[in-house]
Amino acid sequence: MQVGILIFDNVELLDMAGPYEVFTTASRVHARSQPADTPPLFEVITLARKAGSVCARAGLRLLPDCLLGDHPHLDCTVVPGGVVNDELGQDDLMRWIASQSCTAQILASVCTGALLLANAGVLDGLEVTTHWEDINELRTLRPGLHVTHGPRWIDQGSIVTSAGISAGIDMSLHLVERLHSRELALRTARQMDFEWTEAA
Repeated sequence: MQVGILIFDNVELLDMAGPYEVFTTASRVHARSQPADTPPLFEVITLARKAGSVCARAGLRLLPDCLLGDHPHLDCTVVPGGVVNDELGQDDLMRWIASQSCTAQILASVCTGALLLANAGVLDGLEVTTHWEDINELRTLRPGLHVTHGPRWIDQGSIVTSAGISAGIDMSLHLVERLHSRELALRTARQMDFEWTEAA
């Protein structure tokens, strides 16, 4: 399964690195019980609007694997948050997010990534969440959304949103459970030495 994680200037580092770690660790844990030549369960790639490095909010430089217009089919697409003001105005990014809602099995957001999904029009009619500090901004951006404060994540089938930063790890473990099995999600959390909040 192909997992794509969006990166952009001022992306919150743990918003993207948390899911990256979960899916790559799940692949590593899964491989232990498979023949040596078995392909990885999850292939994880990073994607950006333009070629070249992006600078995460904390200053770390990241180099994307693919561009939005040139990447393999994604089974699971993760849109992290951070400072998303500039990204909200990128029409090509909005179109790409909208297209992922139609082609990916799961489109997920972490933290203020929900603002990007909302602006792309893919959250209408759904119950969603984001970082506690940005709940009101999400409600203002897209009036009529059922924005909930409190859950670590909210699963609406093909769309899954999570609360802030570390909640993206909890959500990603939930996605491993959905895409493969609860056993693998539990083994992945244990490998990461992470206390998984299993209930949303």
